[in-house]
Amino acid sequence: MRRFNPREARRMMQRMGLSMNPMEVEEVILKTKDKEITIESPEVAVLEVQGQKIYQITGGHVVEKALEKKLAIPEEDVQLVAQQAKVPLDRARVALEQTGGDLAQAILLLSQG
Repeated sequence: MRRFNPREARRMMQRMGLSMNPMEVEEVILKTKDKEITIESPEVAVLEVQGQKIYQITGGHVVEKALEKKLAIPEEDVQLVAQQAKVPLDRARVALEQTGGDLAQAILLLSQG
């Protein structure tokens, strides 16, 4: 099998309209809907093909972290719970966060305490 000369490879890539350049990067962070992936000290190459950029990430230390989902509680719910349990809005909001947004459960929780 014939060895591939790096200079020939660069010339062939140039003829096809490709360019590949290294990029100095400290870390790469990828976020999905339920986790965050951090790649520390990776090697990143930018491949440009007909105006499109492709980032190739290799190596590095990979750390995966699950993301906490922040519950969005409507202001109307907070006001309703506060009114029904006769408590301030901030206590109603905390109760709704503790009960996962369940109105009845939040009112019961505040009524008992």
